[in-house]
This record gives sequence, C-alpha cells and structure tokens, in this order.
Amino acid sequence: QVQLVESGGGLVQAGDSLRLSCAASGRDLSSYSMAWFRQAPGKEREFVALISWRIGKLYYADSVKGRFTISRDNAKNTVYLQMNSLKPEDTAVYYCATDASGSYVYTDPRAYNYWGQGTQVTVSS
Repeated sequence: QVQLVESGGGLVQAGDSLRLSCAASGRDLSSYSMAWFRQAPGKEREFVALISWRIGKLYYADSVKGRFTISRDNAKNTVYLQMNSLKPEDTAVYYCATDASGSYVYTDPRAYNYWGQGTQVTVSS
C-alpha cells in the first residue's frame, strides 16, 4: 500500500528555517490531499497544513500561518513544508498524512488513513 517517508528535521535555533519533505510511494497521490501534523510530548496531534491537490488550495493552522508554506512536486510525488522563523513552541515530531476520509474535518487526525513515521524538529531558544 501507500508508504510515506518524512525527512529534513533537526535541531535549530529560534529564528532559523527548515524544509521538511514527505515522499509517497505505492501509488500516484496527485489526485489526493496531503497534510502535515505535529505532536509535542504530552500534547495531542495537531493540524499544521494541507494542500488540496485537486485544485492546489492551501490551508494552515493559525499558529503557523505566515511562517510555514506547504508545496508539492507532482513529478516526485512529494510534498514539502518550508518552515521559517521557527519558535521553541514549534518543537515536535512532524508527520505527513494522506487519503483523507469524508467522515472527519481535515484538521482531525482521524480523517487520514496513511501516516509517515515522523521527523523530529527541535527549536532551541
């Protein structure tokens, strides 16, 4: 089936930038939406960003809007998350997900059937 692999995480200082990648394999996902979520220790998994590949519409959480940008490379079946002006509160494991269900709103993790293993982002103050 579909496999998602995240990469690009690391340890950075506040104000720095990182670019996360999520490569999909198993089938062509160009007709489906893909989302980024994050989860900090002791916190619930929260929505970060989504790209609707049918029309290319973008959605962001209020906490990252203006700092993060989601994009895609259809030829590589890959989605990216460019993170600028990083803050310590951005520290979390970042996950990509796809194949959303119509039973849940897109910000709910339960809406997604496929998840990557996650990549750690740590932002020091």
